[in-house]
Amino acid sequence: MRRPGARRAAARSDLGSVSLVVVACVGVLLLLGAALGVVGAMVRAHREAQSAADLAALAVASGLARGGDPCAAGAGIATANDAILVACTVVGREARVRVEVSGPHWLGQEADLAAEARAGPA
Repeated sequence: MRRPGARRAAARSDLGSVSLVVVACVGVLLLLGAALGVVGAMVRAHREAQSAADLAALAVASGLARGGDPCAAGAGIATANDAILVACTVVGREARVRVEVSGPHWLGQEADLAAEARAGPA
């Protein structure tokens, strides 16, 4: 026959076990939220790079029509959009550019994102 206090002791030993599961779930959710934040920042940076590349390509194509140094015009537009013009190629009336923007910095990682664009006749 069991003592009446033995049952209470067994029930009390399980107290607090759910808090470990809750802490683990909160930790996983925080990590997932941070990872999604970094992915969102990378998508945003890539869209900024693509916009800067498109505008720089249009500036180079416009500079071709006006004369002068078209790649300098593209570099100016890229700089105005917080990007760096990495490559500028002009073949005939077609302009191709490549720009880079600074990506998100998380846990000491630096990711520069690049985009390319073309402008000219079809």
